[in-house]
Amino acid sequence: MKTYLITGGAGFIGSNFIKYILKKYEDIIIINLDKMTYAANLNNLREIEKSSNYAFIKGDICNKRVIKDIFKNYDVDYVVNFAAETHVDRSIKNPGIFTKTNILGTQTLLDITREAWKINEGYKGGKKYLQISTDEVYGSLGNEGFFTEKSPINPHSPYSASKASADLIVKSYYDTYRMPINITRSSNNYGPNQFPEKLIPLIIKNAIEKKAIPIYGNGLNIRDWIYVEDNCEAIDLVIRNAKAGEIYNIGANNERKNISIAKEIIKILNKNYDNTITEELIKYVEDRKGHDFRYAIDAEKIKTDLDWKPKTEFTKGLEKTIKWYLNNKEWYFNY
Repeated sequence: MKTYLITGGAGFIGSNFIKYILKKYEDIIIINLDKMTYAANLNNLREIEKSSNYAFIKGDICNKRVIKDIFKNYDVDYVVNFAAETHVDRSIKNPGIFTKTNILGTQTLLDITREAWKINEGYKGGKKYLQISTDEVYGSLGNEGFFTEKSPINPHSPYSASKASADLIVKSYYDTYRMPINITRSSNNYGPNQFPEKLIPLIIKNAIEKKAIPIYGNGLNIRDWIYVEDNCEAIDLVIRNAKAGEIYNIGANNERKNISIAKEIIKILNKNYDNTITEELIKYVEDRKGHDFRYAIDAEKIKTDLDWKPKTEFTKGLEKTIKWYLNNKEWYFNY
């Protein structure tokens, strides 16, 4: 039996990961630690909440007592840290929350995990700490090129700076203490259960409700997109098979302009749901401060090392995502 401590498991990627691994493995135990801030929702896990090998604990990764109690009560094999404040706009308005959770919370989790796993000068076998990061730590690209794992970190928002700081702290625990860690940096995730402040669910929600669809600046900012289940599969492979200390980019080579995303969603909804949903809903708004122009990552390393590649073509994934939101309107209304 392998025991996972998953922090932030009631959020978007965390909840999808929990469901993914519970479906894939029978011989695992899941402890889900989540502070339950605005973007967390236990309805994301309703289908598995009564599973005998799943337990939910409401708590903060900054709370040493809560984390120590978990390690006291469970022999944790894998720590997967999804817990983070993630929305750039909120980080611009209130950066202190991002510093506390994303940096200090990560260090608290690392310290207690390291202490629990230590044996003399080494660590218990079969243990792994995985930090879930983002391609935003690399900063912004021009029209050409890709970020690799060796690209310099150059964050431009309080959010991405806090995630970059956490990455460096995690890496230092490998370099200094040889703690068994990995870091994954994925491109923009999309799919079911994503809080509707993020671009794709916000466009879907506003289009369905016939509300204005806000697009920053001229809408030409470019992001690389990956379907959340593909990211979950990659994360699982890193936990199980990656060499300690390695960092992996996870991307699907699905670069899209923000305005193109909005138009594609409107086209799908217009064709399959309501032909009165049109591009007239698009409204250009003042650009975000420090708005990165383009993110694009080279995921060749994980493809080569761990034999991973994304399975979901972007338009198909977008259609699946839109269908989920159409069938689960009460989900976002009940936040």
